[in-house]
Amino acid sequence: MFICIADVLDQQQLAEIATFFDPKSFIDGKVTAGLAGHGIKENLQISPQSPNYAKMEEMVRQAVMGNRAFNLLAIPRRIVPLRFARYGPGMHYGNHIDNAVMGSNPPSRIDMAFTLFLADPATYEGGELVVHDEGARREFKLPAGAMVLYDGNSLHGVKEVTSGNRDVVVGWMQSMIRDPKQRRIIYELEDLRGRMHSESGRSPDFDILSRSVADLWRMWVDV
Repeated sequence: MFICIADVLDQQQLAEIATFFDPKSFIDGKVTAGLAGHGIKENLQISPQSPNYAKMEEMVRQAVMGNRAFNLLAIPRRIVPLRFARYGPGMHYGNHIDNAVMGSNPPSRIDMAFTLFLADPATYEGGELVVHDEGARREFKLPAGAMVLYDGNSLHGVKEVTSGNRDVVVGWMQSMIRDPKQRRIIYELEDLRGRMHSESGRSPDFDILSRSVADLWRMWVDV
């Protein structure tokens, strides 16, 4: 599954984060590459020790966690520390699968991942995120402030940037619902429930659907 969510960050937030991308704060992205990633990962990341890192991370985390579509799709329990990355000319990330467990205090099972785009796509060439999922292959190069959310076990990579800078925030999360099919069912039923209420308000059918959806939450959620 891959879903795009628009306007996770607004223009003011994007402008503030842009000032955070100071070349003096960059480190080689290979420092966080897994065993298989060292030969295929070419990018830069902002050092977690750089000034304002905690402030920028909290800004993004609050925006993501405050987005209703994200919460219904991911049903997040925990987001591991975020990474702010830049892909300049010649940089790329070959196809790979992310680690199943990340973070510490406590470690988190990775159920879903996201890429949040920070740069206007007109300012750089290349750099499409390529996601393979259930036999499908999709390329994403979204407007600044938009996000693509995909399953944590998806094969994915970033095509080479040929000009400009591709700036992104990448994050991973553990969901309160482990099974992706159950997450999809919850999302679709909650979406249906919302549309029913918008169109006809409270009704006996709405109440029955609400009870059934609540029962599924109780059956499937692990808190």
